[in-house]
Amino acid sequence: MKVRKQTLAALAAMTLLLGTAACKRAETEANEDPGKGPHGGKLLKKDDFALEVKIFEEGVPPEYRLYAFNGGKPLPPTEFNATITLERLERTDTINFSPRGDYLLGDKEIVEPHSFDVTVKATRTGQPYQWAFSSYEGRTEIKPEELKNAGVVIERVGPARMKNVIELPAQIALNADKTAHVVPRLRGVVAEVRKNLGDRVTRGEVIAVLSSGDLATAKEAYIESVHRLELARISVQREEALWKKKISPEEDYLIKKNVFEEAGLTYQATAQRLAALGVPANEIRSLEAGKSDLARYELRAPLTGVVIGKRVTVGEAVEGTEMIFTVADLSTVWTDITIPPSQLGAVRTGQQVIVHWDDQDIKVPGTVTYVEAMVGEQTRSSRARVVIPNPKGMWRPGLFVNVHLTQNESVVPIAVKAAALQTFRDWDVVFIKVGDLFEARPLKLGRREGEWLEVLSGLTPGLEYATKNSCVVKADVMKSGASHDH
Repeated sequence: MKVRKQTLAALAAMTLLLGTAACKRAETEANEDPGKGPHGGKLLKKDDFALEVKIFEEGVPPEYRLYAFNGGKPLPPTEFNATITLERLERTDTINFSPRGDYLLGDKEIVEPHSFDVTVKATRTGQPYQWAFSSYEGRTEIKPEELKNAGVVIERVGPARMKNVIELPAQIALNADKTAHVVPRLRGVVAEVRKNLGDRVTRGEVIAVLSSGDLATAKEAYIESVHRLELARISVQREEALWKKKISPEEDYLIKKNVFEEAGLTYQATAQRLAALGVPANEIRSLEAGKSDLARYELRAPLTGVVIGKRVTVGEAVEGTEMIFTVADLSTVWTDITIPPSQLGAVRTGQQVIVHWDDQDIKVPGTVTYVEAMVGEQTRSSRARVVIPNPKGMWRPGLFVNVHLTQNESVVPIAVKAAALQTFRDWDVVFIKVGDLFEARPLKLGRREGEWLEVLSGLTPGLEYATKNSCVVKADVMKSGASHDH
């Protein structure tokens, strides 16, 4: 704007001195667009000498190439020399040139963004030439009060302590230690089904009822053993009294005693068989009073959890080995980690990890509790396991997740806040701040850990940059329309 005001002032003075015709001629020269040269670069002219400035970036890193002309005819690169000074926001780059083919080639890569004030100096046959122009890209100006109102936070580029984290694929699975398969343990016909898929159950709760002839036979054997034991007890007590009174011989008492002991063994065996079939102790005792349905067999939940498998209907005949219910305690689940061959040495028991469900961006900490000692014959990979809490049931078995494992910590020399990262063109950038000016800086990134991003190239320590609400800066840059133009 300042240059334009000076130009307008000069035109006004020339009007007074030279008249209208001279003014029009001067105005035409002041506004003349230097245009493009034959190689597509910016064409700079003075008298008969012209210099085409071209940033060439086809198949090579961006480089300056200079082509000279005299009276419109190309000049050999040995007949002139030149330097270019690039004034960037945070530094000054000087480009020197040497002949190459039909042009002068710059000695430095022109790193992105191509945003700078350019000063071109050239010499031909002792005659100096100089031009200046600006080329801005990804730049905008924001006043301090505007930054404050937008909530933009400014910080300095510097070192950060980061963890060396590896990411491995994993899958949520049932906690097999808290999953039970319910089998009847004897044949029968299903009389009742009290629970369905998804129902919650508590340990010992009746989930189905069978009518079983095998159970009736086992209960009859138990009842019979109870009666035999009682008769044997009475008989041995009577015989013992007669023996002590010397009415009957000791041999008769010993025989009765042996019968009593055998009856006791039979009683214990039949009771243990009922207990092994899952008949509760109170129900076994009730058989002695004759208060039980002999064929009724109640299947009970082996643990508190959720019914996740059901393969039974009323009236169906089932075998004793059929798995008719599966009950799982989902308050905890397993995270089964796949360890590729290249990372087999990186995972160990006791290691702290973060389980990350990407789709919902949910994270939970955990500890590696098991690392498989074998590797797969085909995949050559191994497995590890993390047990994680699941009080709300959101970690559903079958989900694919990622596990982040921390190997060690180190200090990286240059890092930026992850909140500062934006995209501009096809780059990952942050916006540096110099005075009231902001400009995009493309980054080559390394590790990412928590709120920090390691910067491998693109920034130097000490620079100020926008962190929180950096999107406001990006929006202002896009509105300003500073483009990639050579």
